[in-house]
Amino acid sequence: MTASSDDVAEGPVRAIESLAPDAGVVADLDPLAMGRVLARVSAGLLRHPMGAAHAGARAATGMLADTALAASRALGQQIPARLAPEKGDRRFSDAAWEHNALYFALRQAYLQWSRLAGDLLDAAGLDERQRQKAGFSTQLLVDALAPTNFLPTNPAALKQAFDTGGLSLARGLRNFLDDVVNNDGRPRQVDRGPFELGDNLAATPGKVVYRNELMELIQYAPQTETVHEVPILCSPPWINKYYIMDLAPGRSFIEWMVSHGHTVFTISYRNPDASMRDVNMDDYLVDGPRTAIDVVRDVTGQDQVNMVGLCLGGTLAVALLAYLDAVGDDLVHSLTLLNTLVDFAEPGPLGCFTDEATIARLERKMDRRGYLEESQLRGTFDALRANDLIFNYLVNNWLMGKQPPAFDILAWNADSTRMPARMHSYYLRSCYLHNQLARGEMQLRGVRLDLGTVRQDVFIVGARNDHIAPWRSSYQTTQLLKSDVEYVLSSAGHIAGIVNPPSSKARYWASDANPPSPDEWLKTTTEHQRSWWEHWAEWAAARGGDRVDPPSMGSDRHPVLGDAPGEYVRG
Repeated sequence: MTASSDDVAEGPVRAIESLAPDAGVVADLDPLAMGRVLARVSAGLLRHPMGAAHAGARAATGMLADTALAASRALGQQIPARLAPEKGDRRFSDAAWEHNALYFALRQAYLQWSRLAGDLLDAAGLDERQRQKAGFSTQLLVDALAPTNFLPTNPAALKQAFDTGGLSLARGLRNFLDDVVNNDGRPRQVDRGPFELGDNLAATPGKVVYRNELMELIQYAPQTETVHEVPILCSPPWINKYYIMDLAPGRSFIEWMVSHGHTVFTISYRNPDASMRDVNMDDYLVDGPRTAIDVVRDVTGQDQVNMVGLCLGGTLAVALLAYLDAVGDDLVHSLTLLNTLVDFAEPGPLGCFTDEATIARLERKMDRRGYLEESQLRGTFDALRANDLIFNYLVNNWLMGKQPPAFDILAWNADSTRMPARMHSYYLRSCYLHNQLARGEMQLRGVRLDLGTVRQDVFIVGARNDHIAPWRSSYQTTQLLKSDVEYVLSSAGHIAGIVNPPSSKARYWASDANPPSPDEWLKTTTEHQRSWWEHWAEWAAARGGDRVDPPSMGSDRHPVLGDAPGEYVRG
């Protein structure tokens, strides 16, 4: 893709900002008001000088001990360090960090400084909310200033430069300049070149059978001679594109559903622009899954559907069930929720971005354009795992001169979307700030939503390492719904916990009961050495009805408009 004239004009400015790329990452998170947060830490330390003194003394003692250890290593002695990188921290995997005395001393100084930052936060006496925000801000700064992020203090990058005769540095500079002009000055996470929608992503055969201003509805072609009579409607998030549910062949949950005898439909949302600034959550509910249900019923001739909701799409699906009950429409037979929050009381790291001041600042930005830019949304999620999703690629692409990998999940993640201003504001305030859905206070289209009235069977999947929808928070849905609810805990994180095809590494945990506490539930679980996809297939088959001939693709009222994956996914 060639750069526009505006891109070229902005290039020097971006280059200057990106010469300190770590500081640029921090600047992208202005909504956190990081300076104000850290000022609260300073004020707290002034109120608790003894705690600050103790933290400083601990750091000074550690520095002296590590200096002595470094001197010993310079003389050939290999005395173990008292402070080591955390298990799984790959930044210091090069042998030089252990066997070169200077690099050993540098690593230990960084680890001591990192521990000092944590000790000072503990000593500041902040309340939990302030501690969380200060902890996030501090950790981001600590991660950004790691010696591995800079060429002179990264032994692996220096070795690469020596071994390639400087070619790695030239390639790294080329990657850096390309990212400055074409990727907002951030290191690319993925090589999207090998991927093409409809070919090796979003490739399950199907047809678009409906389109309105908000969404397209895709019906997938049957892959079995007979199908379960109750069709499945997928409710994906509109943060990113729908095809995380239809990833590469063999890794597509939609393909898995179709191959197991289900007639499957999915919503594919339009990527919002300024014309959609006033689209609200009400519109997503009514013009999205509510309308989609009517189309599915017309095409299949069935009275009810089974729904599968993912992340924000799952939150909307739960709201839809309460809405349908309130207006007297019995249209949903069962619901599956994948990594979905309904109770937002403990939203995890995203809570750092959802206080009143932060949301108000974000609203002012959205008001200027009518939407939240995809780059800002992606940057927020990346910052939650900065070492893995930002600095890892800074080192790989810019310092080592390598190309990012071609990986389907990262290719999908890079294909991000915008968010309508009014909808996003409502979502942040009603869910994250006021937790209205869980409290029974949310209203959509003038209807108050009471989750206590939901009676459908529900299958809930959480992921053990999910940082977007923490599993302990997603588990709380079992306490809000009075119906038959089964909770399953997958391995991996927010995305890999969903893209979870059968393999030797797949596993999940399940229990026969749903006690009030998620930790109490975990103690009662049994570990299963298979994918939750396989368990879900059994659960869904029991709720899919009799086997019948597959329905036609589309109907007289809703004829085929084109091939999957449709037009909106390319926007």
